[in-house]
Amino acid sequence: MVVLLGLLGVAFGSMPVYAATASGRSDPLDVDKRGSFVLGDFVRSWFYWFIRPIEAVALAVGASPTAFNLLGVAFGGAAGVLFATGRLNLGGWAVLLGGAADVLDGRIARARGLAGPRGAFLDSTLDRFAEVGAFVGLAVYFQASTLGLVAVATALGGSLLVSYARARGESVGIVCKVGVMQRAERLLLVGFGGILDPVVTASAGWASGTLLMALIVLVAAGTVGTAVYRTVWIAGRLD
Repeated sequence: MVVLLGLLGVAFGSMPVYAATASGRSDPLDVDKRGSFVLGDFVRSWFYWFIRPIEAVALAVGASPTAFNLLGVAFGGAAGVLFATGRLNLGGWAVLLGGAADVLDGRIARARGLAGPRGAFLDSTLDRFAEVGAFVGLAVYFQASTLGLVAVATALGGSLLVSYARARGESVGIVCKVGVMQRAERLLLVGFGGILDPVVTASAGWASGTLLMALIVLVAAGTVGTAVYRTVWIAGRLD
């Protein structure tokens, strides 16, 4: 756990390096397909810069975007197993690594000129499989708590509704990227919730899972609110 937290510190410690050497440079692979990011363009651009060595290796060995799609699903399933067995720290890392794989598949597809309808369909659909895997594990972990189960079920349902509202809107010609609780925000809250929960709860004398549950409640409220907002937003632009 100390090693993983150290790696997290190195990642965030690289932000000043990025700000001094690469911030503001154009990124031809960043097409901003997912809408605004609640932490801002700087953090998103820094993350793309931070994972560029992995991206370069993947391109050098000819890795396919689908391989990263499937890797994201595998990390989602692993997160579910780890959460269900009480290993919240590792479960949180699996969630974040799944998110990184999700970012890499799109960037590699664009870099290799493979972006298209098939890849877009697989990307969005397999993302849902990954989310379901992680949330099922969380439901198992919180099974003794009525509040926990309701929060997890609401967060999962809200997450699927956010994606469904966008997909259904696009099917009738309305592109909708509005809302603050999109996939990136959900991954960060659940991932860091799992990583930090053991440290925070032990230091504060709280029951294990307290911090993670609070963040899942936030995800539940945010996803339902975003889904409702998208529904109203799209409906208002239709006849």
